[in-house]
This record gives sequence, structure tokens and C-alpha cells, in this order.
Amino acid sequence: MPAMHSQAPDRVEQVRRFNRFYTRRIGVLQDHLLGSPFSLTEMRVLYELSSRGAARALDLRTELGLNAGYLSRVIATLESQGLLEKTPHPDDARSQLLALTALGRQTFQPFEEASRQEVLAMLSPLPEAQQQALVDAMDRIGQLLDTRPADVVLRAPQPGDMGLVVHKQARLYAQEYGWNQEFEALLADIVGKYLREFDPTSDRCWIADRQGEMVGSVFVVRHDATTAKLRMLYVDASARGLGVGRRLVEEAIGFARAAGYTRMVLWTNKVLLDAVRLYEKTGFSLVEEEHHHSFGSDQTSQVWARDLA
Repeated sequence: MPAMHSQAPDRVEQVRRFNRFYTRRIGVLQDHLLGSPFSLTEMRVLYELSSRGAARALDLRTELGLNAGYLSRVIATLESQGLLEKTPHPDDARSQLLALTALGRQTFQPFEEASRQEVLAMLSPLPEAQQQALVDAMDRIGQLLDTRPADVVLRAPQPGDMGLVVHKQARLYAQEYGWNQEFEALLADIVGKYLREFDPTSDRCWIADRQGEMVGSVFVVRHDATTAKLRMLYVDASARGLGVGRRLVEEAIGFARAAGYTRMVLWTNKVLLDAVRLYEKTGFSLVEEEHHHSFGSDQTSQVWARDLA
């Protein structure tokens, strides 16, 4: 057992005081959240399914840290209300996928918007610098307290990150697939356009960060008024098997849905087998293929798409 330092009791009380303040500040002490008929746990389950599209009960239990029996009761309640449904898992006959029904999506959406407006109302009185300081502090708290084995956080890009995205992805694909500088030029063009035309209402980038090191990234950009485009998904070899790619894709899907897009598309190459399998597992379907010679070798490009409604 670690030694109890003399300052520890004071720290304990500081944490408890902050917990009391923050739970009161965000309304967690109310019986129902945001004036809805749902408890905090029920709302979190609805949010996870809205963001992910579909998930196993085990995935929800792991993400939310819930007792299996308690989560089962929550799921049964929401199912009895017609808000979620179960379907067989395509890759595991022993599992079922949970997803929101049309009624579930229709019911949850106003509360999702109400939550966003509530946070906006909390942030708006603060100057821009204080808003950023608050968000950074929250992110730091999350990093320090997150004990999951992956120990990877998804964050917004910082100055200098974009050049590193191009560098890391170009080097990785050169090492693993022999792709030449044409690919690096393509990456640089995509990143340059993103930086020049960035619109926070329609575009987003996430950096997967593990203890200060970039281990992945992904972009969402506007393709047209109703369609988002997923671009430049990358996971470093050192972070494979940790679920980083899936987290990045699911985060992108959740943002695109919240931004009002109804469809998402992406372009990839058939040789990128791990990425292709991930796209299938996250609900994308192959739309078209085309043979071409790029990046120093023959390729088969693919377009994948999925609905977000």
C-alpha cells in the first residue's frame, strides 16, 4: 500500500469538494437529466448508441463501467419503450448488437441538442482564453484518471501537428507498402486544403495521443451539403490492437451525425486490409472499385459509404 502523505487528506477533500461542485453545476443530482424522462445512465446509453450506430452490451459495459445486471435492466427498459432494438452480430453468433430505433433517434436528438446548448451556456460567459483553459484542464483530468490499458486520448490538433500527420503517415506507408512521394504529396494537399478551408461546423480532425506521442489521426470534411467525407485515417504500428482506429472512426461518425450530415463516404485502397475490415465493421459498404497506378505501384481504389440517419 502506498504511504499516506501528510497532504493526502487535504487532497481528498479538494477532490470531494470539486465533485460536489461539478455534479451540481451540470445537473447530475436531478432525478432526470435535461428535463427528460431518463436517468443519467439511460441518457449515456442512448448517447453511446447514437454516436456508435450500434454496439454490443459488453462494449457499453466496458465504456461506462457498469455492472452487467444493472446495464441489462437499463437496456430492457429502453427496449420496452421502443427506443432500442437488438439484432444478431454479423461476426459473432453468440452476441447481439444494440442500436437505436427510429423512435429512439427521434426521441434522443432534442436532448442531445439541449445538452450542447447547456454546455454552450456554461462556456459563453467566459472569455475565449478561459474557455480554452477550462477545456484543457478537463482534458488533463481525463488523461490522469483514465486507467484503461490503451491509455490513448483523442484530442484536437495543436500547432505543428499537421506536419507530423503527413510525416508519420507517409513514412509508415512507405515502410509497409513501398508507396513513394506521390502519396506524401497527396497527404500534404489534403492537409493544406483542410487548414485553408477549415469550418468548425462541418470539418474536424482528431489526434490520437498516447502520453504526448501522436499514434493516430483522422479527418472529417464537407463533401457536399448532406455528405461528410472521412479522410486520412492513420494508426501507428505501435498502437495497433488497442482499438484506436475504431475509436477514431466512431468519433468521426458521431461528429458527422451531430453536424447534420446524413451520409459519409471515404476513399481508400484495397491493399489496406486492416482499414477495409474496420470500415466494414463500422457500417460502411463498398460502392465502387477502380484499378489505377499510383504511389509507385498498381492499386485498386475503393469508395465506401454509409448512411448516418
